Amino acid sequence: MWPILNKLLRNTGLPFDYEFIQAPGQGIALSRQAVEKGYNLVIAVGGDGTVNEVANGLIDENGKGRAILGIIAAGTQNDIAHMLGIPRDYIRGCQLFEKFEMLTIDIGAVSYTSHNKIIQRHYINTAGVGFVSDVIESSIPQTKYKVLGGAVPYAIGLMPKVLEYQNKDILLSIDGEKRIERDFSIVINNGRYLGGGRVFPNATPCDGLLDVAIIGNITKLEALLNFPLFYTGTHIDRQKVKLQKARSVIIDSPQRLPIQLDGELVGETPAVFRIIPSALDVVTRNPQFKIKRQGHSN
Repeated sequence: MWPILNKLLRNTGLPFDYEFIQAPGQGIALSRQAVEKGYNLVIAVGGDGTVNEVANGLIDENGKGRAILGIIAAGTQNDIAHMLGIPRDYIRGCQLFEKFEMLTIDIGAVSYTSHNKIIQRHYINTAGVGFVSDVIESSIPQTKYKVLGGAVPYAIGLMPKVLEYQNKDILLSIDGEKRIERDFSIVINNGRYLGGGRVFPNATPCDGLLDVAIIGNITKLEALLNFPLFYTGTHIDRQKVKLQKARSVIIDSPQRLPIQLDGELVGETPAVFRIIPSALDVVTRNPQFKIKRQGHSN
């Protein structure tokens, strides 16, 4: 797609240079280099994983963005783009940069364990442990389901994994309130979406809070029956799904518990999740959030 995208972007009058990400993690390094060279707008072309890497390269050690993040949605899952009202159609997505609006959003921050080291990383939309992380680790749902897009086909692709999944013993602390429980999954979002589904219908990335969903010790039958409801956001009145706002969440487990950030596995618990308010300027086209300002940037 790049030759077409390149031409479309040139037609907007936006002067730019570009680099290709050749390996996982390189997006972080490339966006850091862009900031060091003085670029004040960095556009990620790809899906949620690519956007996450580029955003992490733009955020400094204090959790504040050093450049504006733009997105052209070109991945299998584009939940971050969807959250910001960015068109999935790449022609309209490129035209967005002719005269764009900017929004300052909160960013999720997490410290976790990877290869016996404590790692710090940020995320824009979603994080969590439990079922979804196990699914990502086992490479399910398969591509044939993912390319269909939307919440219900994605949920269908996940269902075979439900039959073999075992709920996890979790040590949980939400804003200092500690408890021990057995859960199916815990989702810690900054935005509304997860895997194409609108898990948090009323979430906003501009309120200075995380949105937490705790799916309790449900049975396999309950998971199969209610999973599509969770992905379409109609779960909020269900007894075994608890929703709450939080500024920080701490998770540990006696079992191995992988962590996903924006749909990619990064490490394991113990982990601390927190919100950084008003951390990053992003290009948006979403009327539901308050717009910061307009611009056309080099």
